[in-house]
Amino acid sequence: MPGWEELLYGVFRALQLILSGDPEIMRIILLSLRVSGIATLLGACIGIPIGAVIALRTFRGRGLVISLINTLMGLPPVFVGLVFYIVLTSYGPLGFLHLLYTPEAMILAQLVMVAPLTAGVTLTSVSSIDLRLREAAVSLGAEPIQETKIILVEARLGLLTSLVVGFGAAISEVGAIMIVGGNLLGYTRALTTAVVLLTNQGEFVDAIALGLVLLGLAFSINLLLTYLQVRSGSGLFAASFSRSSRSRQGGNA
Repeated sequence: MPGWEELLYGVFRALQLILSGDPEIMRIILLSLRVSGIATLLGACIGIPIGAVIALRTFRGRGLVISLINTLMGLPPVFVGLVFYIVLTSYGPLGFLHLLYTPEAMILAQLVMVAPLTAGVTLTSVSSIDLRLREAAVSLGAEPIQETKIILVEARLGLLTSLVVGFGAAISEVGAIMIVGGNLLGYTRALTTAVVLLTNQGEFVDAIALGLVLLGLAFSINLLLTYLQVRSGSGLFAASFSRSSRSRQGGNA
């Protein structure tokens, strides 16, 4: 059974793996970054516009759509993997694409889990913007597209948060990518699936080491995104429209 000794050895082993530049570990790390990074970016491209539209517009069934997004935010990864396995298997409707047990299948599985998260966080962030901001934008003559842009600029901290949440969910996911990726050595083996494999084999020191590498990787990416959040600050609305307001006043004078 693993204990504190294995945990300590795991820390040293993690440092050894990183400093030695082991080719197999580098491939696993790069695959994890590629799959999770692409899934996060695609999920943001889908989820952020959906969340913004739902937050800024009133339409019939809006409450139902919000409930659906909230439900999808808690999608079980194993279920997502199972569905994609059935769809992508050679006898499935998309079997002709031959995507099963490929990094592309892993990206698709993570995308389905990331998109609702980014949409939900964006929806909450945009909805929390003061309504007086929209009223001020309209009073200054902003077109609908300009109004939306202003709101999104003010909500940019929340948009960055959606990226943080999405990437965190993607990089730590294991169930779905294990099913659709197959955990193939040198091809679809990611950090999380490697940890599961090593744990099942009783290689607890190496499993702990890869787990710490995964934790450090996620921390580094989230630290960068958090830095961007802090640096972005707030209150760009005034900067964006102060010139417009002054020009209008100058014109009236």
